[in-house]
Amino acid sequence: MKTLSFLHRWSGGFIGLLLAILGLSGAILVWEGEWVSLPGAGDPLVEKVVTLATVSERAVADGATRITFASEEIGLHHVAMEGGAGAYVRQDGTTVAQWASQWERPELWLFDLHHHLFSGHNGELVAGWAGIFGLMFVVTGSILWWRSRRAFEWRLWPRKLQPGAIVRHHRDFGIVIAPLLTISFLTGTGMIFDDLAKAVLRPLGTIEASKPPEVTPASGPVPVAAMLATAKARFPDAAIRRLTIPAKPGQPYSVRMRQPFEWTPNGRTTLSFDGTGTLVRIDDPATGSRAASVFETLYPVHSGKVGGLPWKLAMTLSGLGLALLGSLAVWSFWFRKAKKRRPPRKAQPGLAADAA
Repeated sequence: MKTLSFLHRWSGGFIGLLLAILGLSGAILVWEGEWVSLPGAGDPLVEKVVTLATVSERAVADGATRITFASEEIGLHHVAMEGGAGAYVRQDGTTVAQWASQWERPELWLFDLHHHLFSGHNGELVAGWAGIFGLMFVVTGSILWWRSRRAFEWRLWPRKLQPGAIVRHHRDFGIVIAPLLTISFLTGTGMIFDDLAKAVLRPLGTIEASKPPEVTPASGPVPVAAMLATAKARFPDAAIRRLTIPAKPGQPYSVRMRQPFEWTPNGRTTLSFDGTGTLVRIDDPATGSRAASVFETLYPVHSGKVGGLPWKLAMTLSGLGLALLGSLAVWSFWFRKAKKRRPPRKAQPGLAADAA
C-alpha cells in the first residue's frame, strides 16, 4: 500500500495540473451552446435544402473549407476557412461574426486546448496519455480509499487548505465522482487511441476504416445545391449537418448527415461526391456493426451531447471535479509547508538515575 500511495501521490503531483486544465475546459465546452452569445444563436432550427444551398454556395465561393450547419444547440452556420479563420452566419444568410484566427473566438481556442493542447496531433497524444493516467488514478485511488472507508466524510470543499484536510477531501470526494471520471477518461482516450478502442470492441464486430475515394476534380462551378438535394433525397429523415470541401484535387466533397438513431451531433452518415456533383459513395452507419454503433457513442457521451440536461450536469460535475482534485493535489504536493521537526528531549540527570 505504501508503494501504491507513493506512486499515486507523485504521479498526481506532476500530471494533476494537466488533468485540471482538461477537466475545466471540458466542463465549459459542455455548455457552449448556452454561452455563445451572438445574434441568431437562439433562432429556432429551420432546415430547408434551398436555404442551406444558398449559404453553402456563397461560402464555397469565399474559400470555405467546411460548413457546419445550424443545429438546435446553436442556431448559426459555422463557416470554417484556412488558417483558423471563419464566420458565423444566420440561417437567413446574414453574417453576424467573422474572425481571422481562432484566438478571436473563445469556443474555438477552448476546443483546441481541450482536444489538442494547442499542439496539434502531438498535443492530442499528450491529452490521451493524461486520460490513461487518469484511469490509473481512479483505480489506485479507489484501492487506497477502501482501507479508510469508515472515515468517509462528504465535503464539496476541504475543511482547511492544509495537506491533511486536502488529502482527506481528495480521497472522499474522489470516490464520489469516480464513476463519472471513469466514463470521461474511457470515452476521451477511446476517441484519441481509436485503434485500441476498436480492438477492445472487436468481439462486437469489426470497424472498417473508410478511406475517401479518389475522384475527378471540379472543372467549373461546384454544384453544391445538387449535392445537398441528392443527399436529402437519399436520406429524407436525416438532417444535413456538414459540408466539407476538399483541400486537394482528387479528394471528394463530403456531406455529413444525422439520421434519427444517431447520437453524434453531426452524424456519421457520409455521402461522397466528385467535382461534378455525382454521388460516388455512401457510408451508412445503419449497415455497420454493433462495435461501430458503440464507438459512435464515445463523443456524444464524453461531451454531454446526449441524455439531455441530467447528463450535461453529470459531465459538468466530472469536469469541475477533476479540475478541483487535480489543482488541489498539485498545490498540496508542491506548496505545502514542511513540518518542523522538534529536537529530541534531553533526559534530565535525576530521571536518568531513577531509571537506572
